[in-house]
Amino acid sequence: MFTGDTAGDFLCAGLHRAGFANQPPSSGLSDGLALNDCYITAAARCVPPQNRLVAEELHNCRPFLVRELEALPTVRAIMPLGGVAFEATLRAFRDMGHGIPSHKFAHGVLVELPDGLAPLLPSYHVSLQNTNTGRLTPEMFDSVLNRIKVLIENE
Repeated sequence: MFTGDTAGDFLCAGLHRAGFANQPPSSGLSDGLALNDCYITAAARCVPPQNRLVAEELHNCRPFLVRELEALPTVRAIMPLGGVAFEATLRAFRDMGHGIPSHKFAHGVLVELPDGLAPLLPSYHVSLQNTNTGRLTPEMFDSVLNRIKVLIENE
């Protein structure tokens, strides 16, 4: 996911600038991209009609996200891209049995979670709708990535 399109280009360039990726572009599986201290997943596993997710699709995909989070017990920070991913992450942790209070999505705001869970540092999604309108700029994205980098380096 996030390969071969402008959203992926924006994401990979930011990951590269922060040192989480070995190269800025990613065009496909065999392009040589390597992630460092970084794992990418998704709240939804398909592209829905008109690119609009419905609750049922997110509900059906949540077990995959739960299993991935359970398989990554040493995660030190999570950067949900957009409000949908932010809510899906909170719901996944609740499904795992954690008492997670409700939180409001806000770009770049550190959200501490209970039970020793990794904190969330959400960003606006890297979609064209956000990057072409200036809602998300490279500087804004870099700011969140750099906060994550400091957070994980200081553990």
